[in-house]
Amino acid sequence: MTEVRVCLPESNLEEPWTLAAYESTGGYQAWRKIITEQTPPEDIIENLKSSGLRGRGGAGFPTGLKLSFMPRNAPGQKYIVCNSDESEPGTFKDRDIIRLNPHQLIEGMAIAGYTIGATVGYNYIRGEYYEPWARFEAALTEAYEAGLLGHSLLNSDTSFDLYSQRGAGAYICGEETALLESLEGKKGQPRFKPPFPAQVGAFGRPTTINNTESLSSIPPIMRKGGKWFADLGVEKSGGTKVFSVSGHVNKPGNYEVPLGLPFKELLELAGGIRNGHQLKAVIPGGSSVPVMPAANIMACTMDYDSLQQAGSALGAGSVIIMDETTCMVKMLERISYFYYAESCGQCTPCREGTGWLYRVIHRIRNGQGKLTDLDLLVDMANRIEGRTICALGDAAAWPVQSFMKHYRHEFEAMIQSDKAA
Repeated sequence: MTEVRVCLPESNLEEPWTLAAYESTGGYQAWRKIITEQTPPEDIIENLKSSGLRGRGGAGFPTGLKLSFMPRNAPGQKYIVCNSDESEPGTFKDRDIIRLNPHQLIEGMAIAGYTIGATVGYNYIRGEYYEPWARFEAALTEAYEAGLLGHSLLNSDTSFDLYSQRGAGAYICGEETALLESLEGKKGQPRFKPPFPAQVGAFGRPTTINNTESLSSIPPIMRKGGKWFADLGVEKSGGTKVFSVSGHVNKPGNYEVPLGLPFKELLELAGGIRNGHQLKAVIPGGSSVPVMPAANIMACTMDYDSLQQAGSALGAGSVIIMDETTCMVKMLERISYFYYAESCGQCTPCREGTGWLYRVIHRIRNGQGKLTDLDLLVDMANRIEGRTICALGDAAAWPVQSFMKHYRHEFEAMIQSDKAA
């Protein structure tokens, strides 16, 4: 299996982040056509719906449908916001899209802004991503100088201004309403919903928020058609997906492949398991989704439905590979510590529960655990899940639930060996 590049640039381009390189591959053709022909926004939405493009940030919500929620004829300013915060452990795809192909994201944001009636957009970029931010800023300068951003574009009534905003390293700001709070200069904490951002978003105005990869998929779809994109993938999972493969593989990295690719072929692309070891487990969508034993994931294809039916999720496509040397107790301890450290503290179940999850797992790993701790962990996770304003509570609970489901015996063995010693 070879890669199919849609969001990542073609590998033969020497400096793909430049305007000249991007335009050599058809870049900005869709945006120029939309401006000159004044394409009806409804036509763009229908094209995106037919493409089967779903949100690539983790939720998997249909992108065309999300854009249609915007009350575009309502008076006043509206905003398009790109979520480039990318803080989920195991995820590093958006970094490369911004770093290597920033103009495609700019074009995608401009088209999305036009579609919802927004003349201003913001790209909220993870604070640690200095090189991607610098590349994006340079691309913005090129786009403005070429007359592709700004006012009265190509002598039309269309205007669109785009700005970048760097985050400050808070995982919670990957949640869309916490991102909006941070964008406004406030503490990044999730908002109660409703009202949803499409009604009351950035600066109190209607706002649509999409992921970097989602917005970057729009220009090729507009050039080549929704059916072309849909046919790259499978039913209910159209197009390609950039999978961030990390862990115990010989060639970790980003691989853009059609959705529906068998997991075993993705593993082969990443060079297989390191040093002749055996596959033990996989977290297929970032640290927050349920872990899958080797036998389960080997029977799956990499798409939304297949992984959901197998008891996990595609998430952000962040594939964490673990071989047989992995201690699942240590792995869960590290994951639980992350969610404990990154909780914003707004909701009691998350603020208190994530700390308890980590402390119980920590004492098991340090020889002070009891067998009753295992049921306690599951009970605590169940009490956190679904009881918080945002999904961080679920993200902390699901790994615990799935590790206990599939690898409880390792926790029992560690507790019993410590007692015997």
